[in-house]
Amino acid sequence: MTVSGQHVVPDDGAHRAAHVDALAGLEQALQQPLPLNLQQALLAARDALAEAMAERRAAQRRYAALFDAVPDPVSILSATGVVLDVNSAGVRAYGRTREEIVGQPIELLNPDLPADHLEPVWETLNRGETYVVEVTNMRGNGNRFPVEVHSAAFEHDGEHCIVAVARDLSRRWQAETRYRLLLESIDKGVMLFDRHLGIISANPAAHRIFNLGSAAPARVPLHGDEWISVDEHGRRLRPEQWPVTRAFAEGKSIPSTIIGLYHRPNGRMIWISITTVPVFSAGCDLPDHVFSLFSDITELKRDHALFDRAQSLAHIGGWEWDRGQQHLYLTGEAQRILGQQLPPIDLEQLLACLNSLSRQQLREAMEHVVEQRTGFELELQGQRASGHSFWIRMIGEVELGDLASTRIAGTLQDITEPKHAEQTLKNQARTDPLTGIMNRDAALTDLEARLSNPSHAGVAVLYIDLDRFKTVNDVLGHNAGDLLLIEATRRIADAIGTEGLLARFGGDEFVVTCDARDLPGRPEQLAEAITRAFIPPFQFGKDEFPVTTSIGIARAPQDGLRPQQLIQNADLAMYECKRRDRNGWQLFSPELARRQRDRLQIERRLRKALDRDEFRLVYQPQVDLRSGQIIACEALIRWRNRQLGELRPDIFISHAENTGDIVRIGEWVLHQACRQIRQWHNEGLGMMRVAINVSYRQFSGDRLARQVREVLDHYGLPGSALELEFTERVLIEDAPATLRTFAELRAMGVVLTIDDFGEGYSALNYLRTLPIHGLKLSQLFISGVPDNPSDVAVCEAVCGIARSLGLGLVAEGIESEAQRQFLLGLGVPVGQGFLFAPGLSPTDFSRQMT
Repeated sequence: MTVSGQHVVPDDGAHRAAHVDALAGLEQALQQPLPLNLQQALLAARDALAEAMAERRAAQRRYAALFDAVPDPVSILSATGVVLDVNSAGVRAYGRTREEIVGQPIELLNPDLPADHLEPVWETLNRGETYVVEVTNMRGNGNRFPVEVHSAAFEHDGEHCIVAVARDLSRRWQAETRYRLLLESIDKGVMLFDRHLGIISANPAAHRIFNLGSAAPARVPLHGDEWISVDEHGRRLRPEQWPVTRAFAEGKSIPSTIIGLYHRPNGRMIWISITTVPVFSAGCDLPDHVFSLFSDITELKRDHALFDRAQSLAHIGGWEWDRGQQHLYLTGEAQRILGQQLPPIDLEQLLACLNSLSRQQLREAMEHVVEQRTGFELELQGQRASGHSFWIRMIGEVELGDLASTRIAGTLQDITEPKHAEQTLKNQARTDPLTGIMNRDAALTDLEARLSNPSHAGVAVLYIDLDRFKTVNDVLGHNAGDLLLIEATRRIADAIGTEGLLARFGGDEFVVTCDARDLPGRPEQLAEAITRAFIPPFQFGKDEFPVTTSIGIARAPQDGLRPQQLIQNADLAMYECKRRDRNGWQLFSPELARRQRDRLQIERRLRKALDRDEFRLVYQPQVDLRSGQIIACEALIRWRNRQLGELRPDIFISHAENTGDIVRIGEWVLHQACRQIRQWHNEGLGMMRVAINVSYRQFSGDRLARQVREVLDHYGLPGSALELEFTERVLIEDAPATLRTFAELRAMGVVLTIDDFGEGYSALNYLRTLPIHGLKLSQLFISGVPDNPSDVAVCEAVCGIARSLGLGLVAEGIESEAQRQFLLGLGVPVGQGFLFAPGLSPTDFSRQMT
C-alpha cells in the first residue's frame, strides 16, 4: 500500500497501473495491420476497458465526496498506526494540512497514547466488534480537545487497515451549562472544587447558607485562623479527613457527612450535611473536580444536642432499625451505653456486642415484632469494647402508620448497676472464693437448667486441665499455685469473652459451657482461643514456667443429656488429649469411649502380666549396613495375654507409662537382657551389646543409675555391654536430675542413645549438654525414603546434627535395599529392620551369630 496525495479508495495502486498498461497495449496493437475480425475484437476490448476506467474514476470521486462530507474527523490508519488518509473535517479539526498528517504515526494527533495502544484495538476488531474509546487529541497549535473515537477494520490491497471516526466532545461542557439555572434555584448549597481545593463556583443557596457575603471561604477551610472545621462530635478535622479531600484521594463519592464550620470573626457556628461527588475528565483515572451538595442543619443539630442531653441524664438511649435499608441508627446515649465508638450501620454490629443467649433472644423478638406487629421488652447482657459487661433493658415496636413493618424503633436503658447488685448475693453462694468465678455446684446447676430446656439443648462443655500445674505447686509452694490458678482463670476468661460461662471445678480443672446452636463450631473456636492464651509462660519472679492446657469437648444431645454424663464425657476427651500430646483439645466420640473401655481392660490385665509370666523378649540384630555383619541387637518386649491375645508394644507400653507399671516392667527387661548377655557370652558368642528402651518414668532420682549398677554387677557384665535408649521426653522432664543420671551411667561405660529422634520434642538445647553417645533415626522417617522429599529432608537434618555433635547414628525400620543404599549414602553406619531380620528368640539369634 502506498501513501499519496490522493484519497485511498478500494482497488487503487497496482490495479490502476495494470489497467493503464493494458489500455496502452490495445492501442499499440490496433496500429498494426490485422484481420478484420481480430481488429473488431480489439476495438471492443479497448472500449470496454476505457468504460471500466471511467466508472472507476467516478466511484473514486463519489468516495472522496462521501469521505469529505462526513462532519466528524475520519482517519484511515495502517495496521501499525500510520495515517493513510484523513477527510476534510479532520484537516479542519486538527488544524493541519492533509500533507502534514498523511504518512505520519497516529501519535501526531494524539501524543498521549501509550506504546502498546494498538493491542486492545486489534483485539477488539479481530472479534468483529467496534472499538470505542475517549481520548484527548491535539491540534496543530498544541491545543487539546476531547474526542470519542469509534474504530472499525477493513482490508485494502490485501492489507488490514483501520477506519477511525472521532467525535468532538468539546460541546458537552456547553450543554452542561443548561443546568446552571437549576443549580441557582434549588435550596441546597452546591460548590465545585478544583484539585487545589479552590472553590471554582458556588450557587446562591451556598452563599445564603454561609450568610457571609464576600466573606464566604475561597478554599476548603482546612488551615488558618479564620475558619475552624470540626466533625459532628466537635473534633478538629485534619486535612485528609475533609470529604472534599477524601473524594479527590479515593476517587469515589463520600456520602452525607456532618461538618461544623466556625467563623471566628463573626463568632458564628454553621452545621452542614455534605455529600461530595468526584468528576473525571475523559480518559482520566483521577478526578480533576469535585461537586459538593450540602444542607444547613444548624437548627436540627441544636435540637439533637438538647435531646441527647435529656437522654444522658435519664440514661436512656433511642434506636431505630430500618429493615428496608438494612440500617441501624443509635442515639449518642445509646452508643455510650453499648460502649460503641461509632454508630453501627447494621443490626449485626449490635448483636455482636451481646452474648449468645441475648443475641438469640433479640433476633427472635425482632422477627416476632415484624410478624405479629407487637412490641417487646427484653433484658439483655453483653460486653463493651473496653471489656466491661453491661445489662440493658431494650424496648421496641413498629412505628405507627408503618404498614409494611419496615421501621422498628424503641429505647435502650442501662440497668447494669441494679442487675449487678441483684446478682451479688446469688454469686456469693455460687462463686469460687479463690478465682471469683462460678464453682462446681453453680456450673452443674446452670448446665442442668440449660439441658432441661429443649430450645437450649445445643450446649457444649469444655473440660480444661492445666498441664504441669503440679510441678509449679510442688516446686514453688501452694501460694504460687494459687497465683497461677488466678492468672489461668484470667486468661481463660479473656479468651472466651461473653461466648461461654467459666467455672472452676476443683484443683486445676475448669469447665466452660457455651451455646453451640447458632454457631456449631463455637466450642472448637473457644478451645483454640484458650490454647493460644496459654502460649506465654507464667512468670514467678525471675523464673518462667510453661503451663499449657488439655481440653476435652462434649456436646448435647449427642454426647449426653444429663449434666454429669456430659461432664464425664468431656473429662474423658480431656484425658485422651493429655495422654496423646497435651497442649490442645479433643472432641468426645463413641470411639473414644470404646477405647477408654479397652484401655481400662488392658490396664487391669497389665498389672498382673508380670506375675503371670506373660512377657518375653525378642532380639532384633543391628548390622553394619555396608558388610551386613551383626554388631549388636535391641531387646524388644512382647506380651501375650490369655484373653486379649498378642498385643503390640505401641498399645500396651503407653498404658504402662500412664499407670506407672512401666517401672516394674522396665526392671524386668533390664534383668532379662543382662541375663541373656551373660548366657550368650557363656555359650561363646562374645560380649554382645544389647539395647533396651527406658521410659521417662524410670528417671526418678538416682534410682535408675543405682539399679543398672546392681544388675551389671549381679551378672558380671561391663557397662559397654548395655545400651539404654530413651525418648526425647526425658530431655524436658527434669533436666538437672537427668544430667546427673546420665553422667553416672556414662561413667559406668553404658552406651546412651536417643530413640526416635526428631519425632518428639526435639529439645536441642538439652541435647548438646547431655553426655550421650548416639541418635536413632525413627522408622517413621525411614519408611518414606528415598522417594518422599520431606522424609529425606528430615533424615539429612538428623544426620547433620549427629555429625556436628560427634554422635553415632543407627537407623531402625529398614525394609528395602533402596533404603539401605540411601542411608549408606548419608553416612549412616548401622541399621536394623526386616531387611535383615525381625525380632528373634534368643535361640534363633544365636543361630544367626554362628
